[in-house]
Amino acid sequence: MADIIQLLPDHVANQIAAGEVVQRPASVVKELLENAIDAGSQNIKLIIKDAGKTLIQVIDDGKGMSVTDARLSFERHATSKIRTADDLFQLNTKGFRGEALASIAAIAHVELKTKQEQDEVGTTLVIEGSDVKSQDVVVTPKGTSIAVKNLFFNIPARRNFLKSNAVETRHIIDEFHRVALAHPNIGFVMFHNGSESFNLPISNYRQRIVNIFGNKTNERLVPVDEDTEVLKISGFVGKPEFAKKTRGEQFFFVNNRFIKSAYLNHAIGSAFEGLLKDGAHASYFLNLTVNPQTIDINIHPTKTEIKFDDEHTLYAILRSAVKHSLGQFNIAPVLDFERDANLDTPYSYQQKGTPSVTVDSNFNPFADEKISKGNTTNTVSYKKEPTANWESLYVGLESKGNTSQQDFGEVHFESEQENTSVFSDINAIEQKQSTYQFHNKYIVSTIKSGLLLIDQNRAHQRVLYEDFLKHITVKEGMSQQLLFPLELHFSPQEIEIIKELKNDLEHTGFVFQTLEKEKIEITGVPVMVPESEVSIILEQLISDVENEVPDSHFSATDLLAKSMAKSLAIKTGQSLTTVEQEHLVNSLFACKEPNVSPVNRATFITMTVDELDKKFV
Repeated sequence: MADIIQLLPDHVANQIAAGEVVQRPASVVKELLENAIDAGSQNIKLIIKDAGKTLIQVIDDGKGMSVTDARLSFERHATSKIRTADDLFQLNTKGFRGEALASIAAIAHVELKTKQEQDEVGTTLVIEGSDVKSQDVVVTPKGTSIAVKNLFFNIPARRNFLKSNAVETRHIIDEFHRVALAHPNIGFVMFHNGSESFNLPISNYRQRIVNIFGNKTNERLVPVDEDTEVLKISGFVGKPEFAKKTRGEQFFFVNNRFIKSAYLNHAIGSAFEGLLKDGAHASYFLNLTVNPQTIDINIHPTKTEIKFDDEHTLYAILRSAVKHSLGQFNIAPVLDFERDANLDTPYSYQQKGTPSVTVDSNFNPFADEKISKGNTTNTVSYKKEPTANWESLYVGLESKGNTSQQDFGEVHFESEQENTSVFSDINAIEQKQSTYQFHNKYIVSTIKSGLLLIDQNRAHQRVLYEDFLKHITVKEGMSQQLLFPLELHFSPQEIEIIKELKNDLEHTGFVFQTLEKEKIEITGVPVMVPESEVSIILEQLISDVENEVPDSHFSATDLLAKSMAKSLAIKTGQSLTTVEQEHLVNSLFACKEPNVSPVNRATFITMTVDELDKKFV
């Protein structure tokens, strides 16, 4: 039998490796930015076109590469960061596997320009699908410029799985934020389709956060600073009153590397226990510095998950540090047993001593006495007045035992009329109430064949969804004017999303007075939307648009209707009156698709009499 196992060609192996390293354009952005940081750059420029599908370019002013290094950097497992396996436990750099550039070059058109400071000319390299097309000298400034064009040009299936431009751009911005927050000592600039999206100069950590998320973020930050032998913590947490319904502003950095950790996130949640509303998530921007030997970074292709030697200790220190900061800055209530100066004796009374009190031990309030107060001769009478006519309470009642039975003949007792049958009023009850609420979650109603159980939350979502969709389509949403304009603050990228949806929001009933870089003013809201819910609705809407829930194939109008219906629908646990129950049931079955919610989940189920009978067999 012939041999069937053979070595894969290099370009095929690189494409397989690219499946782990390069999942979407944001993966390329992350790798290129980290390489620029490892090169010792002070200023980094990111240029994006068509959400990275057409062009991703990173320009830095780092140390650059020689002619040999430029060619060797695109080989698999070629790296300048480590020499031996022991170096994996002393990592202070970003990229160390040597897979990034080789994987990117396997699935895109790559153009590299680089020059070292001591060289007169630089090197340019053009690669298409792992094939080196040309290598020449070029005049270029110190540093490296690498342009990745036509991503996944030779793997159409992978390109078809990419989301819309809005979603892919959102992922790129997320990666940009993570790298920029970890390195406030480096200046970053980002351009998207020719316009400047971010310009982040070199600054301190607080100013970097404000430059990214808006000026209003400054007043929401609470500093956290703790230094122990095991762990050093620095950064900020958000005040509880500014907590959001989404987890967008949650950042952990371990040794200047962004990570995701549900375990450490739980420590933050535990520190905020009792301070957050249900469903709200605290914001945090925390830098953790640990000994590189106590962590293992190389457990995930994207290196966003880290394994710690002693997670329990880190959990306890992190929780205590955050809790201490919240108490120290009077964010959380604390027990304070120190002396309160407000309870001190006033200065003008300090020399007067304690006033004396005299008590007459012979005083008897039940006797007639003459009381002398000092040298006065006033007489006060404390004679007890007799309780007059108390015997009249018992007139007509004989204390003797010969009371006749006819004395009670005229005594009447009030009592309710007894029902002759337990089931005599069932018909009357059914005429009054045809629906019942079960566990404040389901509405139970009777039908000819048996029982009908309706999920009140899903049913109301369906009703609102079709209502909003109709208003947006026919552009006739009813609006109620607010007495005072409602002012809300969002980050610049969130404002851009609201601008894209402004027309559709106005068709539902929203009226915008101003729409600036970090602030919006609303003077009118849809009739069914309470003013207190507006910020929650917009936050949920922004989150849904960023993640394109539930699918990329739905239109923006459909997505807007779904998001608003989800935010405004009756929640599980809310008690409804009989009239509200009946109105919801009637409204549901007046919909075009009453069987399912906007996200295709059942709104009701039925149980026939036969099914109920089987339960009693």
